[in-house]
Amino acid sequence: MILSPLYFDSAATTSLDPDVASAMFAALRSLHGNPSSASHCFGQAAAQRVETCRASIAAEFRCAPDEVIFTSGATEADNLALAGIARAHAHRGRHLIVSAIEHRAVLACADQLEREGFEVSRVPPDAAGVVQPEAIAALIRPDTLLISLIHTNNETGVQQPIETVAEVAAEAGVLLHVDAAQAAGKFKIDLDAVPIDLLTVSAHKLHGPKGIGCLVVRNRPQLRLAPLMVGGDQEYGLRAGTLPLHQIVGLAGALQKAAIQRDQDLAQVSAVRDCLLAELTAALPVVVHGDPQRQSPYIIALSIPGVPSDALRNHLAETLAIASGSACSSGTVEPSHVLRAMGLEGDLLYGAVRLSFDRTHSLAEAAEAARRIIAAAERIRALCEAS
Repeated sequence: MILSPLYFDSAATTSLDPDVASAMFAALRSLHGNPSSASHCFGQAAAQRVETCRASIAAEFRCAPDEVIFTSGATEADNLALAGIARAHAHRGRHLIVSAIEHRAVLACADQLEREGFEVSRVPPDAAGVVQPEAIAALIRPDTLLISLIHTNNETGVQQPIETVAEVAAEAGVLLHVDAAQAAGKFKIDLDAVPIDLLTVSAHKLHGPKGIGCLVVRNRPQLRLAPLMVGGDQEYGLRAGTLPLHQIVGLAGALQKAAIQRDQDLAQVSAVRDCLLAELTAALPVVVHGDPQRQSPYIIALSIPGVPSDALRNHLAETLAIASGSACSSGTVEPSHVLRAMGLEGDLLYGAVRLSFDRTHSLAEAAEAARRIIAAAERIRALCEAS
């Protein structure tokens, strides 16, 4: 019997892989030079390790090493992509297209750009959570600079038709940004095959450390971006500040390990997800949100009719980590903007929770998680009927 609390919120963050942690610690111990200090051997050794990591990351995405720009994570990379393009190219256009189901980092940046005088079109998904390429194409204008579309949605796991949208963008001469925070490493992304101009990656979504990510900028020497921070020439002038070598080692190591065991991890996670869902649906009237043909096995969003998400989460707080909505400063929970954009209303919207998986989960843990959810849901429904 499993007695300890269970963690099924891997889309928020994954645990740090032990091999990655070891590599990071070794870098901290042996490479303490500043990578920007090229005048001595300590700085040169650190700089060489940075470039080795950059080349490793580039190999995974099939891009040039100098197209990999290190950031503090996906939020900064998203902001650098949108604001960097908009501000650098405002002289030739002031229109951007984003989907209504982007991560908040993209949507909040779009809001900020609107306050700066840019125009932003927000494309809604269909009821299955898919943003249709035709809907994006219909919004492209002569002054459109950029399209931003998430690869794998962080709340539903629905994977978007990136290849088709990339063709639409390329044909129109519009840049394409893809937030791949929930996809990088887990699924192969080949930038030689798909014309994505800017790609966001985050280490802590794939068993790497928090605080490091990157933005891949294709044709970086030609594609101008306005930096978010100034103060140094690091990262080709796009991201000032001393490079955190041990974090970069962690990102490269996590991505490399994910690539090596991608198929193995996918099979493991798929089995865990199927086990948990089978146990739940055998006992409860579960409603799964999103196109089942396009869902990543790493994420599932579901509702149990008659069971509010906040009540379920509170009942499970000490025994099972799941996600529901997004907490705001008042302490209330705002329903998922993604599910709302898909047209969900009422009990299904306010009852939606997200469970997310990773390579560390076992079938036994999945079955136990399902048992805990079932027990909590039955208690909540009984309380509601008694009141």
